[in-house]
Amino acid sequence: MKKLKAALVQMRCVEKTESNLKKISERVKVAAQQGARLVCLQELHNGLYFCQTENTACFDRAEPIPGPSTKFLSNVARRNGIVLVASLFERRGRGLYHNTAVVFEKTGAIAGTYRKMHIPDDPSYYEKFYFTPGDLGFAPVATSVGKLGVLVCWDQWYPEAARLMALKGADLLVYPTAIGWEPSDTIKEQKHQLDAWVTVQRGHAVANGLHVLTVNRTGFEPHPDRALRKKGGGIRFWGSSFATGPQGEILAQALADIETNLMVELDLRRTEEIRRIWPFLRDRRIDAYKDILKRYCT
Repeated sequence: MKKLKAALVQMRCVEKTESNLKKISERVKVAAQQGARLVCLQELHNGLYFCQTENTACFDRAEPIPGPSTKFLSNVARRNGIVLVASLFERRGRGLYHNTAVVFEKTGAIAGTYRKMHIPDDPSYYEKFYFTPGDLGFAPVATSVGKLGVLVCWDQWYPEAARLMALKGADLLVYPTAIGWEPSDTIKEQKHQLDAWVTVQRGHAVANGLHVLTVNRTGFEPHPDRALRKKGGGIRFWGSSFATGPQGEILAQALADIETNLMVELDLRRTEEIRRIWPFLRDRRIDAYKDILKRYCT
């Protein structure tokens, strides 16, 4: 495949899974009608971002894969004839949970899964409480639109993850994301964070000669704790979903605070073209990188 039309579904989430899935179904239908062959959803799109607190009751949100949501999303992919990248809270076993991306083929079959490898533990992002680090490695998912190097949110800050997907033949990188600002962040700090987020992913595109698709949620989600909520606590997800070409050029970008299907056409032939003039993979000194396996070098 040479050219690929993709859609990034940036949306606000609500508490009820059924409402979010209904909205997803409607948005995917519109994207497919506009010619999308690949549709990417944001991180943990089935509900509110519950990781703002540590609460064992939230584990009830998890479900097995395959399970009810994969059945629903499988039908969405099949009805619309598109490849769909989704993001679910996986219940692998009793007391064992993952943050898992699921890729559906246009037939509705599950083409593959990826379990989030890098798990954050920051104020309002208490993901280590909920998610076991992934154990499937960095392996692209083969689909009818190409090999998708699917990574999830916090993974987007790690060049090693992007590089390993590239080395294993990914045709593009996809990052379902849930990231935003806290009320305590100043305007200046907000800009620093957003600029850094875009810059690091543009760097992955440049370093690997690949297109990058990043889809983030939008909207303000109040803190679950009533006392903190009354003080304005919560996360304002900054949206700004975007797509880059293999030289890091911005091909399309959404606004911060709107729900939208961000449509973009990718010319996948450019990976070969760019890697011929910028042969980073050729010139890697693989004989000199052993220290990368250490936590810290002194």
